[in-house]
Amino acid sequence: MEYKSVTKYLSKNNKNFKNRPIMGFFTKLLICTIIVLSLLVFLKYDKSNKQVIYKYLYENNISLSGINAWYKKHFGDITPFQDLVKENTKLVFNDNLVYKDASIYKNGVKLNVEKNYLIPIIESGIVVFIGNKDDYGKTVIIEQTDGVSVWYGNVDNINVSLYDYVTKGEFLAEANGSFYMVFQKDGKYIKYDDYLK
Repeated sequence: MEYKSVTKYLSKNNKNFKNRPIMGFFTKLLICTIIVLSLLVFLKYDKSNKQVIYKYLYENNISLSGINAWYKKHFGDITPFQDLVKENTKLVFNDNLVYKDASIYKNGVKLNVEKNYLIPIIESGIVVFIGNKDDYGKTVIIEQTDGVSVWYGNVDNINVSLYDYVTKGEFLAEANGSFYMVFQKDGKYIKYDDYLK
């Protein structure tokens, strides 16, 4: 039997299916279009407006993960069918950070853990760096939603990709006995005590 309408086919096979994700996508697209057009009119209207925007963007540290969190809070997920995917998936790994002891190392902390320890992400954010850092080895840097950049150094078997949005408790990488963490905000290193509770 052939179905001429995808909606009829999906609604017949899944009674919970609604056009909401598709309509939500078009609503988000319309809002983004209105914002972009408004910004273009604002910039074209007066040349001093352009300088105000440039000054703000170049002098301030803008948190991409903060923007992403705000967008999800007010508009939902960026992809239109993400809600349907989330309903059918379950977390396999969701853990808290556990370590034997901590000692100061350079600008951060060295955490001693079990061999082949699976490192969880301590706070949601965006992966902004994956690579080697001097004195830290293989390193992953996550810009958290609160604007703090967290370095996870001396890690193996990295489970994330650059620019992934990751959530608290997800599996980040593996550590073989110890790994390093550094906390940085607005270019300044901050103490780790508040984060490692």
